[in-house]
Amino acid sequence: MSDTLNLARSHAAGNSLPEVPAGYLMAISDREFDMMRELIHRRFGINLTDQKRSLLVSRLQKHVREQGFASFQSYFEHLTNDKSERALSDLVDRISTNHTYFNREKDHFEFFLGTALPSVVAQLRKRGRRDLRIWCAGCSSGEEAYMLLMLMHEYLGAEYAQWDAGILATDISDRVLATANAGTYPEERVAALPEPLRRKYFQRLPDGQCRVADSLKREATFRRFNLMNERFPFKNPFHIIFCRNVMIYFDQPTRETLVRKFHQFTEPGGYLFIGHSETLGRDQSLYRYLMPATYQKGVF
Repeated sequence: MSDTLNLARSHAAGNSLPEVPAGYLMAISDREFDMMRELIHRRFGINLTDQKRSLLVSRLQKHVREQGFASFQSYFEHLTNDKSERALSDLVDRISTNHTYFNREKDHFEFFLGTALPSVVAQLRKRGRRDLRIWCAGCSSGEEAYMLLMLMHEYLGAEYAQWDAGILATDISDRVLATANAGTYPEERVAALPEPLRRKYFQRLPDGQCRVADSLKREATFRRFNLMNERFPFKNPFHIIFCRNVMIYFDQPTRETLVRKFHQFTEPGGYLFIGHSETLGRDQSLYRYLMPATYQKGVF
């Protein structure tokens, strides 16, 4: 009888598991892979093709062993039976990639500061309103949200305090949200920022890391939110939505469903920014194309 089968039967019987030998490679059957990727797609929207099978195993097998599960079948049952969903949160942390830094894809921030933000602010002023609503969906470790807040402060200046502004930033990963809330980053993640912004909005710590100014941290609301939720709970639509480098992990039907929800929660004349490796497609008619990865909903 194989070692894998022995371990699986021991777990199924409720017995304590023997220590897994170092270097033990956990196999995943076709059925187990199909169950795992269906769960991941249903809960997180992430589309795992057959080519991603080895990647899934390499990212999960150490964790599965350390948790005492003898097979991916046992781990899958744990994921589906955990009512707290902490296991699912841990799963998405391990299979998702969260590579980002300040001022990434900087032409978006230039357009935000030079066009999108002035346009929205001007229209709100005409209406006698000062409720500026911006959402970073899939905010990762917070660099994008803090970048937008810096630019909002730069544009509005002393008038910022008179606005009901700030940023809503959401992600499905508790791990990256903890980093975002802490607001402390290695120097290399801040290196692409213009020097005036670094001096104004960051404090250099003794260990060389950079901490976001409290004035920005107070204006950022970080929340855990799953973009696959059937309903979005927002009371009012947003003037600007950033959702960059998130939909690359989704299949076409999932992307189309999400874009429809974004459209529902975008103010007329509002803006949607997606990643440069993403597109809404030529056939969509919900948003007007402005420039690569930048779209607008109708007009005010």
